[in-house]
Amino acid sequence: MSKRLASKHKIDRRMGQNIWGRPKSPVNRREYGPGQHGQRRKGKISDFGTQLRAKQKLKGYYGNITEKQFVKIYKEAIRLKGDSAENLIGLLERRLDAVVYRAKFVPTVFAARQFVNHGHVKVNGRRVNIPSYRVRPGDVIEVKEASKQLEIVVVASQLAERDVPDYIDVDHGKMTATYTRVPTLSDVPYPVQMEPNLVVEFYSR
Repeated sequence: MSKRLASKHKIDRRMGQNIWGRPKSPVNRREYGPGQHGQRRKGKISDFGTQLRAKQKLKGYYGNITEKQFVKIYKEAIRLKGDSAENLIGLLERRLDAVVYRAKFVPTVFAARQFVNHGHVKVNGRRVNIPSYRVRPGDVIEVKEASKQLEIVVVASQLAERDVPDYIDVDHGKMTATYTRVPTLSDVPYPVQMEPNLVVEFYSR
């Protein structure tokens, strides 16, 4: 199991925000950073620090994906036509693990990566076990028949803490989801403000 799977609370504490909107986040109880110096008054953050924090927050939100993967997505975003920040969000939201999380087939994006890795998900009828697989509009994502009654799936579909966004059409009775379109930043239901424009500035220095 990757160490990153157990790091979601550390990311929240480091950012000082409940970036997934989870009720059990330690930030709900204490908004200061971790460690013995966490409660010290924070100094003014530089432009570089602000950009770095925006990058770490966005990268962490999608399951704390590796820097190498994130840079690859950024480079593709700036090659595409249109606004690079919007392109970056669109590419991140096309990841299969992100779609599985958005469809409420699992409770967290970390669980989504593991769920896909273990072969519980099909795309257009074919099993896909690559979390970074890029979904296209019109693709049908479904939970494998033998996995539909897993407790994690049943519980996740009933979670009241988040809704399925309108660019994914979900049938929880059949455990299928259709990816209808690539979203813009304003379409994505982030619990906290994400600033992909600062991420683009960070990498374009």
